[in-house]
Amino acid sequence: MTLIPTQTAPALDLPLVGGGTTDDLKLGTGDGGRFSLVVFYRGLHCPICRKQLAEINKRIEDLKAAGIGQVAAVSMETLERSSRVVDQWHLADLPVAYGLGEEAARSWGLNLSHAIKDGEPDLFNEPGIFILDEDGTLFWSSTATMPFGRPSLDDVIAGVRYAQEHDYPARGAA
Repeated sequence: MTLIPTQTAPALDLPLVGGGTTDDLKLGTGDGGRFSLVVFYRGLHCPICRKQLAEINKRIEDLKAAGIGQVAAVSMETLERSSRVVDQWHLADLPVAYGLGEEAARSWGLNLSHAIKDGEPDLFNEPGIFILDEDGTLFWSSTATMPFGRPSLDDVIAGVRYAQEHDYPARGAA
C-alpha cells in the first residue's frame, strides 16, 4: 500500500516511552509549526537508526525553527527495547513511540523485514520519514527497503523551509 501526498495520514495512536501517547503530540495539527515529522526507525539493533535519531534529538530546535512543530520516532519495538533505545541512545528530547503493528506499518507504506541475525526482532519495519501538513495530510515522504540511503536532516530542513517560503504544494499525488 502506498500513502499518497495530500491523503490523510493513517491514525497513529501509540504509547510513548515515559508515558503518554502519540495523540498527545498532536501530530499533523500545525500545533507549534505547520509541519510534523514522523520518523519510522528499524529498532535497537540498527546503528544507522541510532545515528539518525541522535541527530534529530540534538536538532529539535533547528526543526522547530524550520516550521516542524512536532516530531516523533516510531517503531514496531516493545516497551523494553524502546526504553533501551531512549536510555542508551540518549534521546531525552525526542518522543519515542513503540508497538506499531504490522497492519499499521503497511498502511504507512513501510517495508517490512524478517530477522536475519541475532538481536533483530522477528519482524520489523524498515526506515521511513514522513512530513505531515497542518491538516493531517501527507506532505512529503521517503521510505527505504534497506537501513541505508536515508535523506539527510539538512535536506529535510531545507525542503521544509523552501516549501513554506515559496508556498510550494505537496507533490506526487497525480
